[in-house]
Amino acid sequence: MPHRYTLKLAHINDTHSHFDPSRIHFSVDNRGKSYDIYSHSGGYARIQHQLNRSRQEAASACQEFLFLHGGDSFQGTLYFSQFKGAANAHLLNLLRPDAMVLGNHEVDDGNAPVSAFLDDIEFPLLAGNMDLSQEEAGKPLPIRGHKQLLDYDEVNNRARALIKPFKDKRLAIVGITLDQMAEIARPDPDTHFIDAIETTRATVAHLKAEGIDHIIILSHLGFDQDKTLAEKVDGISLIVGGHTHTLQGEFNALGLSAVPYGYRVNETAILHAGKHAETLGIADIEFNESGKVTRLNGHNYFMLDRSFILESKDDITTSDYEEISSLLSDHPGIRWDDEDTGLAQIIASQYRPVIEALQKQVLGFVPRNLVHTRLPSKALPHGSEIAPWVCKSIYHETKLMYPRVDFALHNAGGIRHSLNKGELTVADVVGRLLPFEQSLVKYQIKGRYLFEAIESAINSATNNSVTGTGAGSFPYTYGLKYCYDGRRPLGQRILSLEVLRQSITTDENGRWETVDRNRDYFGVSSAYTASGKEGYYPLLQASSHWPVEGLTLPSAFIRFMNKEQTLEQELSPQVDYISHR
Repeated sequence: MPHRYTLKLAHINDTHSHFDPSRIHFSVDNRGKSYDIYSHSGGYARIQHQLNRSRQEAASACQEFLFLHGGDSFQGTLYFSQFKGAANAHLLNLLRPDAMVLGNHEVDDGNAPVSAFLDDIEFPLLAGNMDLSQEEAGKPLPIRGHKQLLDYDEVNNRARALIKPFKDKRLAIVGITLDQMAEIARPDPDTHFIDAIETTRATVAHLKAEGIDHIIILSHLGFDQDKTLAEKVDGISLIVGGHTHTLQGEFNALGLSAVPYGYRVNETAILHAGKHAETLGIADIEFNESGKVTRLNGHNYFMLDRSFILESKDDITTSDYEEISSLLSDHPGIRWDDEDTGLAQIIASQYRPVIEALQKQVLGFVPRNLVHTRLPSKALPHGSEIAPWVCKSIYHETKLMYPRVDFALHNAGGIRHSLNKGELTVADVVGRLLPFEQSLVKYQIKGRYLFEAIESAINSATNNSVTGTGAGSFPYTYGLKYCYDGRRPLGQRILSLEVLRQSITTDENGRWETVDRNRDYFGVSSAYTASGKEGYYPLLQASSHWPVEGLTLPSAFIRFMNKEQTLEQELSPQVDYISHR
């Protein structure tokens, strides 16, 4: 009797240390009325319950079972800022993934945190295009050759693959991550990332030659690049991805994504599961003997509170609430808040008390909602409402230590959330607003390189006639005011660039002067931005750099808020942006 090559697959990605359920919002229309639904979804204890259920279902149906993580477990919440990767490793071990691919946020602080993570995890970390062949000899925390790492095989020019038995055949899982890693993260200088497509092509060809046709690419490339990968490399059975926080599934009735689950390119199905452990993807998959997916049934699942908040501009009746509850229950992508009590207790007892203490430390008051957006828009023509405050904080706090500071410059991606009206706590800052513990750098630089840096960063953010690295590179400033016109030729898009001339005090009385291309100016940025990432490479032309001792991005904002107590003042716009579209 021939084998049926069936697999139950569960997958998550971009969980970013969201161990607790995350607040979510749906928009629903029903019987001519519009509703907003507020609830919480996911978190590791709820995911564990669903995994246990799926494992049991697979065993009953004589299916193979796989649980995969599409990368970016690190960063995101207070759990990471307080425990670094130790809590992530501990709780992921309890979820028992079969493999995880290396994400860019795993190397935000170099290779050392990856080394510690590898020592702690009980599952393989896949990074098939991560070339460690030039790793420095005698390095304190090497990762080359680690038993839990499947990296690039530089001798044979292909990825090391995880091979599992699959009925009478073998199944390969290959981890491929961003080959632009050096541009958007901070891997050690001795670590290189090989072209994702070429590595995948060579690896798939080798696996096929070895008689392995069932091939899963566990990717941290993003949805668009996954589509490109599927188009350009034949023979991939399935791509399980991450990086772009893409939510697949029929969620348009809830005001969310309608990207098909299992979207196909070149006969290769692609699966992504959103972000922040809000959803869990579960798919029943059947392959033919040659590795092609012949059937895929599944969805991403929200795991919601059984009670939720329902709002509408119209009056809400008990009947309305019951109808919306039934609508949610009938939705193919909704499950409820059943949780694994053991895992919930571990989070509550070992990790949450530290977080709750920080949530009680009030810094000040936010008088109105301050929206963070990476790029300017019609609604917010000058862009983010909170990024200028972040820039002001690092400017002022650095200036108190080093009076010769002319401006602050920071990338949009280093700021992660909007701020809601109300009390602002330490937890809000280090857990949500500025979760990256980035050091600050003061530098001396010619004006001409500031023109180049601003234009290059915006071009990178918008893919505006160049290869971009994402909207996170968009520049926000304090003490530096610019006008950018994307309709003009490259190199001529900064119509004006002015610096605020002040005394050595921190008050705002001063005058705006045109930046002199041949004059030296003193700026402050995060070490990430100052290192030339994401289009900021002209900053590498700075003639001098000084670390700002004892001050990081979040600690500067915390110190500033402790003094100011409020963000009530209106900041004058320092971004004037005209799109190329």
